[in-house]
Amino acid sequence: MIARSTIHTILESRKTLARPLHDPALAREQAAEGGCGVIGIACSERIPGRHLLQSLIQMRNRGNGKGGGVAAVGLSPEEFGVSPAVMQDDYLLVVAYLDPESRAEVEAKHIAPTFEVDHVREAPHLADHITLGLDVPPPQVVQYFVRVKAEVYEAFQAEHSLDLTRTEVEDEIVYQNSFRLNSEFYAATGETRAFVLSHGKNLLVLKMVGYGDDVVRYYRLEDVHAHVWIGHHRYPTKGRVWHPGGAHPFVGLNEALVHNGDFANYASITEYLAQRNIYPLFLTDTEVSALTFDLLYRTYRYPLEYVIEALAPTTERDFAMLPPEKQQLYEMLQVTHMHCSPDGPWFFLIAQSDREDDQPVYRLTGITDTSMLRPQVFAWQQSGEDGPAIGFAASEKQGIDAALASLASEDARFWSHADRYWNARGGSHTDGGAFVFSVRPDEDDSAHLSCADKFGRPVGVVSSQAPYRPNGHHPRPFPSPPEGQASEVFDWAVARLPNWGYHDVLDFLNTLEVMAAGDEGRERTLEILTLLVDRRYPTGNLRRSSLLSLYDACFSRVVEGICESPSRGYAYSSASRRHLDSALPGQKVVVDAPGFPPEGPDSLALEVVRLYEAGFRRIVVAHAQGHRFLGSGFGANTKGLVLDVYGSSGDYLASGIDGMDLRLHGSGQDQMAQIMKSGTLAVYGDVGQTFMYGAKGGEAYVLGSAAGRPLINAVGRPRVVINGTCLDYLAESFMAGDPHAGGGFVILNGITLTDGGEVVEMETPYPGGNLFSLASGGAIFIRDPHQQVGTDQLNGGEFAPFEARDWALIEPYLEENARRFALPVETLLTVDGERRSPVEVYRKIAPKALRALQAEEAWVHNHNHKH
Repeated sequence: MIARSTIHTILESRKTLARPLHDPALAREQAAEGGCGVIGIACSERIPGRHLLQSLIQMRNRGNGKGGGVAAVGLSPEEFGVSPAVMQDDYLLVVAYLDPESRAEVEAKHIAPTFEVDHVREAPHLADHITLGLDVPPPQVVQYFVRVKAEVYEAFQAEHSLDLTRTEVEDEIVYQNSFRLNSEFYAATGETRAFVLSHGKNLLVLKMVGYGDDVVRYYRLEDVHAHVWIGHHRYPTKGRVWHPGGAHPFVGLNEALVHNGDFANYASITEYLAQRNIYPLFLTDTEVSALTFDLLYRTYRYPLEYVIEALAPTTERDFAMLPPEKQQLYEMLQVTHMHCSPDGPWFFLIAQSDREDDQPVYRLTGITDTSMLRPQVFAWQQSGEDGPAIGFAASEKQGIDAALASLASEDARFWSHADRYWNARGGSHTDGGAFVFSVRPDEDDSAHLSCADKFGRPVGVVSSQAPYRPNGHHPRPFPSPPEGQASEVFDWAVARLPNWGYHDVLDFLNTLEVMAAGDEGRERTLEILTLLVDRRYPTGNLRRSSLLSLYDACFSRVVEGICESPSRGYAYSSASRRHLDSALPGQKVVVDAPGFPPEGPDSLALEVVRLYEAGFRRIVVAHAQGHRFLGSGFGANTKGLVLDVYGSSGDYLASGIDGMDLRLHGSGQDQMAQIMKSGTLAVYGDVGQTFMYGAKGGEAYVLGSAAGRPLINAVGRPRVVINGTCLDYLAESFMAGDPHAGGGFVILNGITLTDGGEVVEMETPYPGGNLFSLASGGAIFIRDPHQQVGTDQLNGGEFAPFEARDWALIEPYLEENARRFALPVETLLTVDGERRSPVEVYRKIAPKALRALQAEEAWVHNHNHKH
């Protein structure tokens, strides 16, 4: 740990920096708050920026064209015209010239006096920004590979006598030099002539007034390779809103940070920094986040775990669950740095170029706030022991899927499904609310990627099963599946799959395509493929994520056949073929999603509504790519409509549905089934934040888990089965009446299905606090045979006796859950290999307010009876 006196000296040395002349009105300026689009990628191999581009295009509707940016870490030296040694050892000083005439003055005042310049590169860019529809011309960018001059280093040391390594002293010189440059040419006088985009080692930042994908296109980053990429859409929530300097990312020294969210305590964090002679120049909450991270990590030399704890403190029950020594340490961190912890909804992505044991390491770190008020999802794919590994963090799963699809289209070592997707639980004792992907280069120019949580515990994401590798497969004679129902063909294939190789799977899928002739064949083939996607079953040495990619490809070819030859049984619609005015009796329609905007008047969601109004009652959405509001806008009483959604859907799916049967064949995203009134929803995966917010009724079945805040403010009669768990705040302010008198309830099973179909009990059926917080009606039935959930996790609820009538109430829903997901009730009642009675397996949580009301009603009934 660095000496306190050295820290004091570093901070004191910054007193010589001129304080910026803040405009109080500007500091208070507030932009419209909203959900930014952020994406981070870390890979053991350098990958080109065009794959980040696809994610940003996919999430463009999370932006508004007022601010976008990207950062890259672990760059390829050849692409910048320098040697590996220069790329690794020099500072990459990147300056944005808003006024090209200022370049000579900047170089004369702030580059030549301080640095030895080894290489200068003008960032390539398009000839005309108008072609991208940009209103504000992007800055001209010059990249300087520099080293601190020996005499500058010696003078700085002579003045301050820092007990640091030469590199650490030079880091501070670079940091302070950039502050002076920005103060003179950007922030101090209100002029906007030039500013520093980034100044770290092997770290590049570019940004503009536009979208994040515009940055990639304009600066021609499609073919620039890096180990770590981050990107951002939208704009800062404070400061110079529509100006290149106000866009994300922001930098400390060797890190770049993007942020989805907003701070309520921006002023207090600014004051915390001012006490340490650190002054923001761009006046945005994201900027102070980057400055705080740099202070804690580079100046105080805290381990990354401590930095995360200072930013997102562990509190309440999670704090009590920590080991005593960890509690003592975290309490000291919180007391010391309580004023630098952002208060409000936020999710940070940080790209960092660092060194460990004098070796380079490139990191992607994702941190979520303790209340989990911003969406976040992580993912991992491992291409075998000798193949590349890649990790992701993003605001939406569909952004991750877009990058994987882009990679898979060019490189057969990647495929379109991650091996694992998961969410962080902010400020938790379980994962700390943060995950870190670290790339460590080897001497032979290869690298290793690992993933760990906040506490440094490795995340088990590597599969021993073989991924699929294309090898010029040619279809060959294959044993004919049985002629029976789709379920019989499925059972036949699943029984053989553990002994198959990928060539057998491809031959089987080819047979299914041949079977998809005529309406009856199409129906059976699509149903078989759906079962293969939805169910979990043993796959032998074959990777489930690879199999899903092969199933998707087969599904696409069947859809293509429908496109080429629509029939009486199957119609086809796409963005370029919207001509279906009426449905034949019993006719289904397949809607090919690519090409439709994610939202708006020409959106896929409204096309599906139009098809319903044209008479279609069985609608299949194929290849969804982040399309929002699917299932919404149909109006009242849509009983009889069946809507199947395949692909990577967007937010607000099934919101407001009233009667339909909607089936999502995969995982969903945020705001799903909000204000749902009636009907049935089945999700063959996980769901995101605020699932069924304000729901009024209907049945919902979720094979996996929910993120934060499911079923808050739900009323009426929603009846829900979640087979996994929820991160926190399940059924907060639930107001669904008495479940035995027509009210609503939630069944939480606390189990997970492995890729091979094995049922595994989770470490705890519910990891968070605030379970049934402030609820006034309804009930939660939780599968908790080992009594792991405690009263300290409740807030307004209480454990009530689980009675025979409770089992009679929930058993039909568990039977329907079994029908949907092949998860027998007997399996749920089996604990440690023994079949138990329902009362030994399930527990009931009821609101205290309901007990008080029932007691009052009983008193009134008895009083009236006596009189």
